[in-house]
Amino acid sequence: MANNINVHKKDVQNFTRKVVHKMQITDVRLRKVNSENRMKAVASVTFDNEFVVHDIKVIESQNGLFIAMPSRKTPNGEFKDIAHPINAETREKIQKAILDAYEAPETEETTDTESAE
Repeated sequence: MANNINVHKKDVQNFTRKVVHKMQITDVRLRKVNSENRMKAVASVTFDNEFVVHDIKVIESQNGLFIAMPSRKTPNGEFKDIAHPINAETREKIQKAILDAYEAPETEETTDTESAE
């Protein structure tokens, strides 16, 4: 027996309101890769001391360094991101934190970005 649920437009609007909370990058861990290929490092980024994304790659291109989010290969040969930022501002924030850690002196394998701010 199916239940009929009446949903009012006002209820949907209340339900879909966004709670604005800007996640903070609280830790960046970086492992540099000594190789001749384009991948230069692999990073893990922690957000709000609660959530971590592993396997973010630092890639060298003709235009400089950039990050590639973790991905998997689909059966048809395409690569799809497993986790990724949903806007340019967040991507730039993550990329800056990782590239700052990459360019830091060799003695700093891990960087706490909170203490740098």
